[in-house]
Amino acid sequence: MFGTLKGKKAIPLIILLLVPVLVSAAEGDPTQLISNSKDWKDVYSVMLYGTLKSINAQFLVSDKHGTLILNAIQKTNNNIRIISSSKVPFVFAYENIVKSRGYSVTEDSFDSVNLGLLDELTDITNFIIVDPSYGYNAISVAPYAVASRSWVLFADSSNIDDITSILSSRNVNEIVIYGQVDRDVKTQLAQYNPQIINQNGDRFANNIEIVKKYQAIKHAKQAILTNGEFIEKEIMSGSEPVLFIGSNNVPQQIRDYIKGSEIQVGVLIGNELVGTATSIRRQVGISVFVKFAQGARAPKGAISQVEALDMFYLPRYILNLVLENIKYNKATNKLEVTLRNTEEQAIYFSGTYGIVAADGTRLTIGDTEPVFIDGGQVKTLVYDVAQLPEGNISIDAFIIYGESPGSMEKEIRRTVKAEIIDVIDSCEINIKENGLKFNKQRQMFYITTENIGPTDCYVSMEIVDLVIAGEKGTYASDKIYLLKPEEVKDIRVKAEMEEEDYEDNEKIKVRAYYGERETALVNVIDGEFLLLFKGADYLFYSLILVIIALLF
Repeated sequence: MFGTLKGKKAIPLIILLLVPVLVSAAEGDPTQLISNSKDWKDVYSVMLYGTLKSINAQFLVSDKHGTLILNAIQKTNNNIRIISSSKVPFVFAYENIVKSRGYSVTEDSFDSVNLGLLDELTDITNFIIVDPSYGYNAISVAPYAVASRSWVLFADSSNIDDITSILSSRNVNEIVIYGQVDRDVKTQLAQYNPQIINQNGDRFANNIEIVKKYQAIKHAKQAILTNGEFIEKEIMSGSEPVLFIGSNNVPQQIRDYIKGSEIQVGVLIGNELVGTATSIRRQVGISVFVKFAQGARAPKGAISQVEALDMFYLPRYILNLVLENIKYNKATNKLEVTLRNTEEQAIYFSGTYGIVAADGTRLTIGDTEPVFIDGGQVKTLVYDVAQLPEGNISIDAFIIYGESPGSMEKEIRRTVKAEIIDVIDSCEINIKENGLKFNKQRQMFYITTENIGPTDCYVSMEIVDLVIAGEKGTYASDKIYLLKPEEVKDIRVKAEMEEEDYEDNEKIKVRAYYGERETALVNVIDGEFLLLFKGADYLFYSLILVIIALLF
């Protein structure tokens, strides 16, 4: 079953608008909340506050929306409370505009709506901590926050002192730290023995864990399907859990969870992910409905009209992986696949390549595990293939990618002709014994590498599965290095590792990519080194002293 929810949600919407007519509000008690802010954290906080207080809440998405939204609010028996950002409101003095339309209204402004509204929730003892850099984490935890009567706090190194000060004056029952957060946040909240939900930054795995906690309370049969990139009223209602689906691809762990869960119906919010939702319906077998519109608040003509849902979009990380070229190297009987990460966000990807040779021979190759590619990096992967006959070689490429190994939600599907080359790569390198050292002051790894071959070598390094603040990650060298024959260089890899991380990294895994062609580092070696420390960088400090002397 695959349908739309224009009708499905119409009845609850009408009920919400009619109930205030039947129940007279107490003097001064708000019956409607309106968020007036361009900051998504303020919007989120108002919507969560409204749900926890059982007050109907809405939000502005533009300055023009300030008057349109009033068409859905009756003037009688309604007290509107406007909650505005003192820094970035959509409409200044919005209270005056609403009052001129005949409404009973008050307006409160906050520097931080998130902390300001918490002061009014004196009965809240449960808290969920998320980093404001990852908006989708806030969307993921919203239903559980409602079900467990928790307040979601946006915490990072800039405001954790304020948050711990507030918590110290309150009765704290439970704290959940969800997703990646700053080291300072974990350190200062450790006194509360928080539950930490973060599986190496995998937002889909984290999402499943918070849905399990929600289901332990609610046992819902229906779930909202979204990608976590916007706020919408039903998402913030807490009436059903939120399950993440990918932009192009449904991660296997999401499919597996739905199959083994109580979920029988999926409600897709918006129509951008219809293709992915269709895949879920086919692969998992649940019914899927699409909620993509609402009744027009300023109808024109006799025919009932609809308008788009109110959605407040969150900042998001842009991921973009490009398949640059595929080459068949006759000299080595290898297929060389070159990809480029065009954005600054690091990516993990996994490819499958169907080869069709000129004589009809078919062969499928691919990656057995996810591959890391840093922001702005070009990476060439090499696959052994049998000697192929002369003529055109067609490649059906299917590549999935995402921000973590378990979050590969995007995909590339292309059919390309492989370029035929005949190249022998004679590059050889060696990492010196005890050649990996960490400089505590500069928070930098130095990997002493020698070109032991007869030709120039281009080299890129990665520190693999480095544990920082309890979370594994891969860190790449700051650039591709050129080494002349017999030349030795220290290849640098930046990693903000503190003393508390040293015990988790007694051995360091290093992976080197190298080759004669800068855009095709076709050779790979792996090594493991003891964590050693580099002494003071005297050249660095000497240069600082020279600069100071010149300034004087």
